[in-house]
Amino acid sequence: MDRATSEPQWGGDGDGPRVVAVEVAVPPHQYRQEDITTAFADLLPGPAGAHRALGRVSANAGVVTRNLSLPLHQYAALDGFTGANRAWLHTALELGEQAVNEALSAAGVEPDEVDVMISTTVTGLAVPSLEARLAQRIGLRQDVKRIPLFGLGCAAGAAGIARLHDYLRAFPDQVGVLLGVELCSLTVQRGDWSLANLVATSLFGDGAAAVVAVGEQRARGCRGPEVVATRSRLYPDSTDVMGWRIGANGFGIVLSPNVPTVAERELPKDVSAFLADHGLTVGDVAAWICHPGGPKVIDAVERALGLPEQALAHTRHSLATRGNLSSVSVLDVLRATLEAPPAPGCVGLLTAMGPGFASELVLLRW
Repeated sequence: MDRATSEPQWGGDGDGPRVVAVEVAVPPHQYRQEDITTAFADLLPGPAGAHRALGRVSANAGVVTRNLSLPLHQYAALDGFTGANRAWLHTALELGEQAVNEALSAAGVEPDEVDVMISTTVTGLAVPSLEARLAQRIGLRQDVKRIPLFGLGCAAGAAGIARLHDYLRAFPDQVGVLLGVELCSLTVQRGDWSLANLVATSLFGDGAAAVVAVGEQRARGCRGPEVVATRSRLYPDSTDVMGWRIGANGFGIVLSPNVPTVAERELPKDVSAFLADHGLTVGDVAAWICHPGGPKVIDAVERALGLPEQALAHTRHSLATRGNLSSVSVLDVLRATLEAPPAPGCVGLLTAMGPGFASELVLLRW
């Protein structure tokens, strides 16, 4: 089932919103993958051989280092979901404030110039939501529009940029901010030796990212990419592929081993159709900004689209140095791309997949 699409024909007059800055903030507690595996194995008392299984999964995750919300020795002291969510809120506000302030500074935008703020997370709960709690700390106006998103998971970074695009097309003289915060380590389920939980324990990291985008009337002279078009795809009969089982112990991971298969089967069709609507092909894309779901997913996307190995270098580097940051990961890949952008006029495609099961595509032009 296709959802709404916003897509002018390629070769237009460049009147779309532009991404002008992306910044990422991570907690100061960085550990090597093997140290995290050893510490978390002690939190997951299980049957004989279970620790060896976690070690094998961890070694094959494509992750070298991760940053965690807490020092490793403090995870054992968390008192269930209440304590984990309390720690999530404290760290989310600290990292969120840092990421937004750094992005606004990089964009040359004052906090009181922000007209709309979108926030996204899927690793903790807060009411009022994050952007409401941060508004005064950051210095946003009292009439700032707020759009909190929850439940989009790994796809939310791409979806958030798409929703910024929609808003700024309607209000081309305004400024928007997207904030993603994901503290995945605080969702680890103790005593759960399912393969899905072992993968999550081995793969996911913690971090926040902020994106500043401006409408067309404020975009003159900006060097960041234009957001040309977006597309959302919701796959039928796939709600059990990825998500959470939310209960007394917090967030229990739902993660099908078929994710790479679904990505390899479905994403090429969606990408080809999306590009074709603009007179483009896969070969026309100079910058691939892909969410690093995991090494098998990266390999599947690379294989399915026929991409050269270096096309997803930023994606692999993000996974290796930070782990999978859920919605934040694709924004981290976008940040790296902005630091060494393609030539003016080049095409970029930003894509991520998440619960639903769903995909989000964003067409960019430098």
